[in-house]
Amino acid sequence: MATHEYSTRLAWAGSTGDGYRAYDRAHEVELAGGTLAVSADASFRGDGSLTNPEQLLLAAASSCQLLSFLSVAALAKIDVLAYEDDATALMPQTSGPMRITEIVLRPRITARGADESTLAQLVETAHRQCFIANTLNATVRVEHSVEWAS
Repeated sequence: MATHEYSTRLAWAGSTGDGYRAYDRAHEVELAGGTLAVSADASFRGDGSLTNPEQLLLAAASSCQLLSFLSVAALAKIDVLAYEDDATALMPQTSGPMRITEIVLRPRITARGADESTLAQLVETAHRQCFIANTLNATVRVEHSVEWAS
């Protein structure tokens, strides 16, 4: 049976260097169609040029992880300069009720003022605090990478 895969792209840039209250939470999420006009997935007779609910769920998980991470990084006085995520979700086609079974978030973080171990700990703390991940029945994994700014 087929497995449906969805993707989103998320990007944020700024600085958490001035603390929790100072950084901008606005970020961009790219979805198929680029608008909030929504349809069913083309596999389910929807308009494939429009965003579908599965992509919106994935975008919510990606966005929540970003916002949770920026919060814990700012509180830890870590300067995060950029964050991009190429996330995926898998929904195997089954004879029973279908559902998204796995979400993989792949944030690429540009930061300064921390070491790899500290950043990995902050990513995990953010994951545990993410409202969306805590709500979902699907497995949510975070596979981060770091680029260090001078």
